[in-house]
Amino acid sequence: MANRKQIKFGAIIHGVGGNIAGWRHPEVPSDASVSLDFYKRQAITAERGKFDLVFIADGLYINERSIPHFLNRFEPLTILSALASVTSRIGLVGTLSTSYSEPFNVARQFASLDHISGGRAGWNVVTSPLEGSAGNFGREHHPTHGERYEIAEEYIEVVRGLWDSWEDDAFVRDKASGVFFDPAKLHALNHKGKHFSVTGPLNIARSRQGQPVIFQAGSSESGKQLAAQSADAVFTGHESIEEAQAFYRDVKQRAVAAGRSADDIAILPGIGPIIGRTPEEAEAKYQELAALVTIDKALHYLGRFFEHHDFTQYPLDEPFPELGDLGSNSFRSGTDKIKQQAREHGLTLRQVALQSATPRSPFIGTPEQIADRIQQWHEQEAADGFIVHTHIPSGLNDFVDHVVPILQARGLYRTDYESDTLRGNLGVPVPANRYARQAAASEI
Repeated sequence: MANRKQIKFGAIIHGVGGNIAGWRHPEVPSDASVSLDFYKRQAITAERGKFDLVFIADGLYINERSIPHFLNRFEPLTILSALASVTSRIGLVGTLSTSYSEPFNVARQFASLDHISGGRAGWNVVTSPLEGSAGNFGREHHPTHGERYEIAEEYIEVVRGLWDSWEDDAFVRDKASGVFFDPAKLHALNHKGKHFSVTGPLNIARSRQGQPVIFQAGSSESGKQLAAQSADAVFTGHESIEEAQAFYRDVKQRAVAAGRSADDIAILPGIGPIIGRTPEEAEAKYQELAALVTIDKALHYLGRFFEHHDFTQYPLDEPFPELGDLGSNSFRSGTDKIKQQAREHGLTLRQVALQSATPRSPFIGTPEQIADRIQQWHEQEAADGFIVHTHIPSGLNDFVDHVVPILQARGLYRTDYESDTLRGNLGVPVPANRYARQAAASEI
């Protein structure tokens, strides 16, 4: 049992929640999205549960219809740096856009977080789906879906190149001789590509884990291809094990086709477990959350995925409207799924809106039921692990206190950390510095 492949867990800390009305729940602090104490408590709980990482999502555009958490929340790298000081083993993964930032700054920021945390940083690469983001960065046009992923591919190449600016033993720091560093082990990147021209070198060294871990969140064809080529882990979302298995096979096969091993990339679907002492208690907890959402709020929430489209103009109890290509340049994989399910199941606009705002997770039930479902998805190649999103603060405690021990007893989950770096705990190898590798190859 001890040799079985272990499940990986991350915890997304989402302030007042990804639900448009979750902040109304009596247990949720109404200022949770900007409360350092709240984030600290959640991160410490996740580390107590031996989770691999905490995950901070982000976005770059809001309007009056955005969900409450998006309106007033921490910037990921800032809060992760704070969390580094109150944790010691858990990974720290944050979202940062390749469409609205510069590679040099991003390379430096994540390398800094990696040093601050002792080698626990991870970068979730996103391409920013919302068109309104352009207006916040002095851009007239939001790049198309295909352009954004083309930019992202080159962007990751540049950042990884900058992270290798210094060989691991470049800093001599010999006070007696006065030699601070070995100039032969400092390397300028001199990248000139279609989208970026970056000289380098980066003004911070590699960390104990070599480079921050690359995550990718996106399930479109372009997203899956980028993940297969460049990511160490993928944050995705699925409503059924069959859907998750298809995605898992697809991305793993693409990774192999790109010259990698299938084990080089971890697939981590997001789940929203709701735990009760009985199935009825768990269902009651779900219904309590769902009842907080009005249809008006649900329509606004749905609109965000379709470039903030106004769904109030349509009859609620008639078939979901035909929207053509609307949504294809934003959350493409998600909007395609919404349209497909509405057609296949004959759903009304009301049904689609409420399901989108309060999706029913397959992971609702007793601790044993949820552990069974997690084991099933893991053993039947639907997931290598999971990003756990709990709707109320006590939900993470419930998962750590009641689900984790069951998985540990079954030999499916660690009882202690294997490492104090994110790569070490995920089982991702430390990448060799490219210049040191080239030098070693030339000596053979």
